Amino acid sequence: MRTRLLPLLIVLMAAVLLALGFPLAVSLAAAEQQNVVVDRLDDTARFAAQAQFVTDGVSRQDERRQRLVEELNRYHDVYGMRTGVFYRSEAAMARAPEYWEIPDEGEGRRAFKEALLGRRSHDPPQVWPWQAGARLVVASPVVREGDVVAVVVTDSPTGQLRSRILAGWLVIAAGESAAMLVAVGAAVRLTGWVLRPVRVLDAATHDIATGRMNSRVAASGGPPELRRLARSFNEMADNVEEVLEQQRAFVADASHQLRNPLAALLLRIELLALELPEGNEEIASVRTEGKRLAQVLDDLLDLALAEHASADLRLTDIGELAAERVAAWRPLAEEKGVRLVGHGTAVTAWSDPIALSSALDAVIDNALKFTPEDEEVTVAVSADGETSTIVITDRGPGLTDEELGRVGDRFWRSNRHQNVKGSGLGLSITRALLAAAGGSIAYAHSEPHGLRVTLTVPRTPPAGPEYDGALRS
Repeated sequence: MRTRLLPLLIVLMAAVLLALGFPLAVSLAAAEQQNVVVDRLDDTARFAAQAQFVTDGVSRQDERRQRLVEELNRYHDVYGMRTGVFYRSEAAMARAPEYWEIPDEGEGRRAFKEALLGRRSHDPPQVWPWQAGARLVVASPVVREGDVVAVVVTDSPTGQLRSRILAGWLVIAAGESAAMLVAVGAAVRLTGWVLRPVRVLDAATHDIATGRMNSRVAASGGPPELRRLARSFNEMADNVEEVLEQQRAFVADASHQLRNPLAALLLRIELLALELPEGNEEIASVRTEGKRLAQVLDDLLDLALAEHASADLRLTDIGELAAERVAAWRPLAEEKGVRLVGHGTAVTAWSDPIALSSALDAVIDNALKFTPEDEEVTVAVSADGETSTIVITDRGPGLTDEELGRVGDRFWRSNRHQNVKGSGLGLSITRALLAAAGGSIAYAHSEPHGLRVTLTVPRTPPAGPEYDGALRS
């Protein structure tokens, strides 16, 4: 969620900064140009005031014209600006440099015509930093006795103006970049503050989903709504744990309480069998069903204990543990005419050795039940990244795709195997034992026929200070 929320916040903040930065940059460029235009207007006004007194044919006035020419030359030499005073006929009264003429088109022509109408240039086109050849043209009318007799035109290079605009833009860009960095830092902190309770809640939900029912959320930090959600989640988890505890207690109590009446019933059946002819089929059938019921009660009690007991996790050599269980089951396999083979080397994982042994016993027992004589059951141990696996493969009849989706359900047995001894709870107990230690069980087809059962246990220690010392060692 953070990878989706953080880019969204950054994009929004970048859009806000750009929305503020572009108008500011345009305003800065306009302000810089306006300062230059005002300065040029002052200069043109001064030249226009001098040109008012210049007329043709009088020596004194020729001296005034000469002084105007000298002033324009000095202005051109100092500032590099082309400046001229032109009559309405476009003849030059004075100009610097001497060869300069009013352009036939463009901004200079527009400014000249505008000044002929008695208006000074006040809004020349904006000059931008990337316009390397841009010029700034300003014109002012020379008015004598209420009539426009000439026009003062200045044509200025814009290098310094463009440099100042660019420098201002760089300052704005630096400020925007600094603001963006601050905004990104604030966004990171904000998303962390908002999503921290979500991450904690997700971790607690995963713990509960994997069987660690005592996991809870610390209702601290984050927005009030998420703190309230954390408290509601803890209340829900408490209620769910209480209901499950009551269910487990009921199963355990019912299993335990039914054992005594069932034992008494089996005893009476045996006494009754003494009075019946030997080999009576009905009494044999009653005996079988009674023993099956006793097995179901024992498995129910084991399942309740498996779901209730907490795992004693420790670093375990599951390769050695699997070899021990293979050795323990090999006599029964030989008795049935089945080859039980173990593969693998020393592989460590974090598990409860007793629970894992019980789970492995249940799976091997199940494999031996359904593997015909002269076939093979293999137990292979391997490590893959952060998990270790024990794969039990048999050469029995296997299961269909539909049956694979149901294997491991409580009391479920395939219709093809109803006559095989068992209660249908063995694999359910195995799943509960593995889940308590953070492991899992999976089922798949084995080629050319049979079932492959994979027990998976983690190689990394669970979170908690009690495992830190073992991890460092």
